[in-house]
Order: sequence, then C-alpha cells, then structure tokens
Amino acid sequence: MSVSVDGRELPYSMISASDRAVALHQSGRGRWDRARLKVAVTFPEGEVEEGPWSDVVFLAVLSEKATNARSTAVLSKAADGTMQGTIELDRSLYFRRATLGVVVVATVDGVPGRSVATATQDWYVDLQASAPVRQREIEIVEVDFTDEAHGWLRPYKDSAWIVETTGDVPTVYLNIAAVEGLTEALHGTGGSPAERMLRDLATTQIAQDAWTAMFHAAISDLETDEDGTPLVPKGWRESVLRAMLPDVLPGRQPTDALYEIAERRSKGYGWSELQTGVQFAAGRRSRATRNLTNAVRALQHLEGKGDAR
Repeated sequence: MSVSVDGRELPYSMISASDRAVALHQSGRGRWDRARLKVAVTFPEGEVEEGPWSDVVFLAVLSEKATNARSTAVLSKAADGTMQGTIELDRSLYFRRATLGVVVVATVDGVPGRSVATATQDWYVDLQASAPVRQREIEIVEVDFTDEAHGWLRPYKDSAWIVETTGDVPTVYLNIAAVEGLTEALHGTGGSPAERMLRDLATTQIAQDAWTAMFHAAISDLETDEDGTPLVPKGWRESVLRAMLPDVLPGRQPTDALYEIAERRSKGYGWSELQTGVQFAAGRRSRATRNLTNAVRALQHLEGKGDAR
C-alpha cells in the first residue's frame, strides 16, 4: 500500500501495514482534495481460474458508513502476479473513516457482477486520525433513520440510537430525526446546568447500551480449542471482555469466566441471573451511578434557586 495526497507521497509513518491503517489528518497539507491509494493484492490463482464462473474482475472498494459514500476501481494483473490498481478518495465525499476492501466479481450461471470472493482483511483510511491505528474504541455516526439511502435503519426510525456490533469497530448510529436537538446537545460544551445534565444523562445511556451490546456480541460466537475451552477473541471484543468480565463474574480468570458463560448458555441454567452482572458491569463502565448522582444534585440545586425566588 502506498498513498499520495494531492500528488505528494504520504510519509510511511502515516501508513501501518501491520494494522492495515492509513492516517490522513496530518498529511503534510492543511487542506487537501484528493488522496490516491495504490493497492496490490495476492490471491490463489488456481481457485480463481478453476471456479464455476467467468469474466472475473477484481475491484478495490472504498466505502464509509457515515456518508454512505462508495467508490470502486478495477485492478489489473501485474508482472509479479499480483492484482494492482489505484483508487481515489475524494475529500468532499468522505467524512471520517473509510474502509478499503477488495471484492472479486464474476459471471455465475449467466448472471454478471456476482461477488465470489473478498479480501481476508480490510484496510481503514482515517481522515481525522493523526496515527495509523486500526482499532478504535467505537464509531459514532449521525444519520436520519428515515433516509432512503440508509434503508436498513428505517425499521428503527422511532429509536434515538442503535448499536451495531458486526464490524471491526462497534458503531453507534444516532438518529438525528428522532429527538429534536439531541445531537446538538451531545456536541455542546458548557451551557446551562439543565443542558449539561441532559448531555451527561444521554451520554450515559448511550454508553450503557453500547457496553451491553458489545458484551453480548463478544460472547455470541466464541471459538474453542481442541479441549472445548472457549478462547478469548481478538480486537475490540477482547478489550470489552477483559474490562467487563471481572464485574460480570467476579474472581474468575477470563478463560474460566468464558467457560462458565458458555456452559450457562448451552445448558440453559443461570443465564438470566448473568444479565444482572452484565447490567452492573455496563453501568460501571458508563459511570451511570456517578452521572445520575450529579444530575440529581444539579436538579436539587436548580429547585433550591427556584424556591429562593
């Protein structure tokens, strides 16, 4: 992977091959318009040639959830056997963090353009990061759930937010059409005591929902070793489990705790009781008690000032 920004090569310090990440925030230019990413992909040539398909095409695909932007570029076979090409990132179309993947499409049973393979791991191109780090704690996306461009969110149009945990980075989608003024309140700094109280309580609830959803996603499909012992997953799932398991099942090592969770789920005992621990752990992570205490004190202070008048 190599990257240029408005014709200037991006320093290698801004590209991490191990994390498969690119940071564009400090690209050497205060303002820039277009980044060009040179992509090279290795692939099992025999499998591609012998499959039940024809008209095989390798596509680099750049996309972003926050803006619903999507760009593609065709890759060609180079002398060294890899598939290579260049895809452009237009700064006006992308906002925060784009995903760069490779999709192989072909004609299958007479139907062209069907996906037959994808790259094993995507790259991330972060427009706001100063360091090329793959893992981010959580992604926040503001979107109108009634917008046709985000059709999969329309069933949740009455929700102020939802948490999506299927990707490499958990994502909280904030519904800008559900509660008027919510996103403005969340973005605010300072303000009146009532505004600060609203911001703290909303942030706390979002965080608690996110921690709960992430925990359940992390334990939903645990891999096991040859002895059947659950393995601690990687990435953000590992971070979530190591943070929450001591509160969910106190006094147990992570592998022991995961084994008990798997046992409870498979054998149908103690699963509902476990949810109390999950709720407690999520509350601690989101500092729910402290923020609620501050809100009550702020409300009492406001009421006291009202009585004084």
